[in-house]
Amino acid sequence: MTSRSGGTQRGSRSSAARARSAHSLSATPTLRRSAAGSLPLSKDDAGGRVRVAVRLRPRNQEELVEDADFADCVELQPELKRLRLRKNNWDFDTYEFDEVLTEFASQRRVYEVVAKPVVESVLEGYNGTVMAYGQTGTGKTHTLGRLGEEDTSARGIMVRSMEDILASISPQTDSLSVSYLQLYMETIQDLLDPANDNIAIVEDPKTGDVSVPGATSVDIRDEHSFMELLRIGEAHRIAANTKLNTESSRSHAILMVHIRKSVVQTGAETSSSSQLGKSFKPLVRKGKLVVVDLAGSERMHKSGSEGHVLEETKSINLSLSALGKCINALAENSTHVPVRDSKLTRLLKDSFGGTARTSLVVTIGPSPRHRGETASTILFGQRAMKVENMLKIKEEFDYRGLSRKLEMQLDAVIAENERRQKSCNDELERISIEAQNRITEAERNYSHAFEMNGSEEAMELKRLLQNETRLRHETEDEANRLRSQLEQFMQSEDGGALEICNLRRMLEDEIDQKRKLEEEIAMLRSQLLQLTFNSDQMRRGSNGDGFSGLDSLMSQFRNSQINETGNGQKAPMTSLFEQVGLQKILSLLESEDASVRIHAVKVVANLAAEESNQQRIVEAGGLTSLLMLLRNFEDETIRRVAAGAIANLAMNEYNQELIMSEGGIGLLSMTAADADDAQTLRMVAGAIANLCGNDKLQKRLRSEGGIKALLGMVRCGHSEVLSQIARGIANFAKCESRASTQGRKTGRSFLIEDGALPWIVQNANNEVAPIRRHIELALCHLAQHEVNAKDMINGGALWELVRISRDCSREDIRSLAHRTLSGSPTFRSEMRRLRIDL
Repeated sequence: MTSRSGGTQRGSRSSAARARSAHSLSATPTLRRSAAGSLPLSKDDAGGRVRVAVRLRPRNQEELVEDADFADCVELQPELKRLRLRKNNWDFDTYEFDEVLTEFASQRRVYEVVAKPVVESVLEGYNGTVMAYGQTGTGKTHTLGRLGEEDTSARGIMVRSMEDILASISPQTDSLSVSYLQLYMETIQDLLDPANDNIAIVEDPKTGDVSVPGATSVDIRDEHSFMELLRIGEAHRIAANTKLNTESSRSHAILMVHIRKSVVQTGAETSSSSQLGKSFKPLVRKGKLVVVDLAGSERMHKSGSEGHVLEETKSINLSLSALGKCINALAENSTHVPVRDSKLTRLLKDSFGGTARTSLVVTIGPSPRHRGETASTILFGQRAMKVENMLKIKEEFDYRGLSRKLEMQLDAVIAENERRQKSCNDELERISIEAQNRITEAERNYSHAFEMNGSEEAMELKRLLQNETRLRHETEDEANRLRSQLEQFMQSEDGGALEICNLRRMLEDEIDQKRKLEEEIAMLRSQLLQLTFNSDQMRRGSNGDGFSGLDSLMSQFRNSQINETGNGQKAPMTSLFEQVGLQKILSLLESEDASVRIHAVKVVANLAAEESNQQRIVEAGGLTSLLMLLRNFEDETIRRVAAGAIANLAMNEYNQELIMSEGGIGLLSMTAADADDAQTLRMVAGAIANLCGNDKLQKRLRSEGGIKALLGMVRCGHSEVLSQIARGIANFAKCESRASTQGRKTGRSFLIEDGALPWIVQNANNEVAPIRRHIELALCHLAQHEVNAKDMINGGALWELVRISRDCSREDIRSLAHRTLSGSPTFRSEMRRLRIDL
């Protein structure tokens, strides 16, 4: 199918670009193919076009619901490397790319197509760049930076590139270093050292190479150290929650990998006395791999950005706009390329129109709601395909390698000399021993001749010799006797060890017998429990009271408990749910049998933990039944599990309004006042904390005692309960701050009026991280409105806000506290009085 005029023109330009690339590749007959089937460039190549691949993200859960009646706005034809963008129900625009990756493409496939040819070129001494561009939430960070610690198949391009690099270099002769940066609000920050937050870009006036010498450079020896480096960098990278993405990157992340690889080129042999073997020319090839995870482009009205996040969005869009202008100028062979309009374009100067081999993956989504952003992303990729780079190998003479080579040869000569010296010394020693033997033989002959003469002196010497011989024999006999005694002693020790081994074996047999008896006792107990249950069932059946269906359901619950204790395997809730039915399970919540009632509420709580079951539970009256349990039963287990189920249901905004309309906050408050169990209080606090996050319920939640119920649970002191209380206060303060900003609320904060400020100040620097983080957020939201400033100063909150602005571990909270203190006249006046500088 042919597209309209715009798509046809783009397709023809893309074909022409591919023809130029094919012509340049045909001039190099010695190229080898990579694993992905693409041709990696050798050092003889004169240039290389920017390769562009497009990757489609599958529909997310929100799109499956809201766009269920609408077709995807894109249609992929991967076998033709073609993409069709829907204009309406009958018309498409058609585009061609170097690769088209469907939503089912694996992470390995994406790496081999997009990044592996670039990595191979970097190992051969070229610079290379891999970059991801696309709308927020389309999978750029998933494609590049996914660590895949639990599932190795999910690893992204960064990890897979490092695996190939480490497998291709030698730790003895090569070196590998990594820097990890982020470009945030036109400031280059070091993700490995957050204090280094204003790094300068340096350009070599001779070569034009761009570098960041002020960044931290870490030597990498194995994959584990690289994964730890990525974890540290991702922890410091700035992200925020928007309507398009719950963890939207607010900065451009740049991973720089510098490789220094030694290459020895051997030549013909020479007879010169100055050379010790073949002549060689040691070279060093230096390659740089840059992996760029761009922040997502987004529109203000769709992302819902406001405040500081809005300023971040403007900065991101400006830098991406500058990058687009540079690519347009390069694609149109313009005489002026505005590289200096942004720090991002300065960093990527070598990647577009420079000497690096560049691969770009553009990520898109299928939703027709974002067709405009998808079209913009596709056009960006089409323009990038027209950019030509002139590849240049970087190698230099390796003086240090040559020095090491000569030192090794000198060591070999010294070792050979030492071996020859030792051989000479051994020969001298042999000659000396031989001469000594000849002297001894001559002396023996002389002694024999002297004895034959019958000399008295010779006889005396003979007697002395016989005496020495006798003494030697006596000594040998004594030694043999002692040796015999020692052997007898050792044998006695061996017998004792054998007896110990026998006793140990008997002990092990006793332990094994005891274990078997315990297993038999457990089996008998299980059989006794089954017989008791059967007799109880027969008794209930004989009564004929019309509840046979209920008894059958009780049997299923009890049998599932017996299976769990006997076999160690618990029947899945889903299969029990399908076999029994939701109405029957809810009917058991009113059973007179306490054990059945407890099992039933546990089943409902487990079902409520899955979002897909929550609506069915509410529609079947499950919420009303759970609130009834809180109202009528004092059993701690029932109250704890029922409160947990209500907390799960309270994660849904529609369910939150139902809970409030049925008096749920009053029942939760009553349970909070009566309960002493920490786990019950944790469930109740979690449910109230979820309700605190709803803007529509603020006044009613406060008027029905929700805030006082939260503060009342502070008495428990358990860290998990306090974490839920802190989360609820933070949620309430955030909603209240939003309402004040929008003009829907005036006057002091309800939290301050209900006496929450002293506890907030007391726990602002709590040693438990979740408590401290939520309290710091609550303080910042309270301080955003001038009407609360005086109360916060009197309550000691000013000092905590100053501490947060200086020492908070999270950059976004630290910046929020600094802006709040700087923007409040009351706080500024008090800080001047106390001589506090930010």
